[in-house]
Amino acid sequence: MYSTKQLSVFLENRPGVLAHACNVLGSSDINIHAISVHDTVDQAVVRFMVDNPTKALLLLEQEGFYVIEQNVVVMNMANQPGNLGEISRRLALADININYAYATAGEGMSKALLILRTDEMERAIEALEELEA
Repeated sequence: MYSTKQLSVFLENRPGVLAHACNVLGSSDINIHAISVHDTVDQAVVRFMVDNPTKALLLLEQEGFYVIEQNVVVMNMANQPGNLGEISRRLALADININYAYATAGEGMSKALLILRTDEMERAIEALEELEA
C-alpha cells in the first residue's frame, strides 16, 4: 500500500475529448495505470493515475485542460466478498471519511486494486495495513 499522485482532469462531456486527453499522454510515453470517469451534464471529471504525473500535468495543461493534482492511497486487496465493507468499516472506526474510491478486479483474479482519496492519507494507510493482500 502506498500514496501516489493522481490527476483530476475536467473535460467537456462530448465525443472525442477523452480520446484527445489520452492520446496526449500516450504520445508522450505516459502510461495510464488507472482511470475513472464521472460525468455531469456539461463536464466530466476524469481521474488518471499515471507513471509520470508531473509530466502528464504539464502536458494536459498545455492542451488547455484544467487539472488538479491530489494524493491517493493505492491498495492491493483480496478479491473476495465483504472486503470493501471491511475496509470501509476500518476507516469509519478510525473516523476517516472516504472522499471517493474506485477499484477493479477481473473475474477469477485473487487480488483487486483499490484507489481511494481521503483527507487523512497516513492515518488511512495505518488503519488498512493489515488488510492489504
